[in-house]
Amino acid sequence: MAKKPGDEISEAIKQVIKTMMERVMNRVLFDDPFIADKHRAEKPLYAALVPDEIFKGSHFERRFVTPFGGVWEKLAQVAAIKGLGKCELGKSITGNIPQERLRRITEVLNRLEHAEKGNKNRVRPDWDNELNYILKGDGKLIPVTVICDVYAEYMTKNKKYSFEIKSPLPNSDITKVSKEKILKLHAMQPLQVDAAYFVLPYNPYGKKKDYKWAFPFRWFNMTQDKSVLIGEEFWDLIGGKGTYQHFISEINNLGKEYRERIYKEYLGIEPPDRDKEIKI
Repeated sequence: MAKKPGDEISEAIKQVIKTMMERVMNRVLFDDPFIADKHRAEKPLYAALVPDEIFKGSHFERRFVTPFGGVWEKLAQVAAIKGLGKCELGKSITGNIPQERLRRITEVLNRLEHAEKGNKNRVRPDWDNELNYILKGDGKLIPVTVICDVYAEYMTKNKKYSFEIKSPLPNSDITKVSKEKILKLHAMQPLQVDAAYFVLPYNPYGKKKDYKWAFPFRWFNMTQDKSVLIGEEFWDLIGGKGTYQHFISEINNLGKEYRERIYKEYLGIEPPDRDKEIKI
């Protein structure tokens, strides 16, 4: 049977998620299981007040959330290779930036972080105006290296992209670092990439216009800046139209399998009927 469009991306996405989940399951079942006696000995007050099952769940969560952070980049890589043609993680990009542009980048970031004396309100982010101001800077060329989370090349169109992929609810410091890197990439002379973006892999608030997490808003207008990609617009850019739906489909297909395994193998209970209907 001939493969349908998107089958290769779906399979690649599935393999990345399965590899991560198998690693997590192996860790919580064998390498680092929750030991009730150890928990009771170390935290007798907690154990006396709260059922062991609650802390057993927390034990699993900590060993799941940390490795999942790196999975977004791996998922982006497999999607970009299938959709654009080439992708690297943690690539160093070196270029020259006029000295005045570097000074203006620092100025822009400082104005966003600190209110001017006598003014209680900080400047609000405005990508187009900030970049236009920075690009008017000149001066001696300074070599600068930026390490990007994900670098991709659209081989058939000779386009190069850089992506800073962060959790859907990033903190302020992480977002500031990402913005500085993106501004530096846009300030290089000549340009080493055609575009650089701040990326959230999905939107916990639904539509982009409804995104509300406060911390990244200090650095970007998250709903309007063209340098920000959230959820579907990112996945469809790197993998082609429909990639986000392939991603969601594979997550849901694998979800039932792993939720049942976690209930039975880790928690030692039968999954409730309502759990079978959970979808994202």
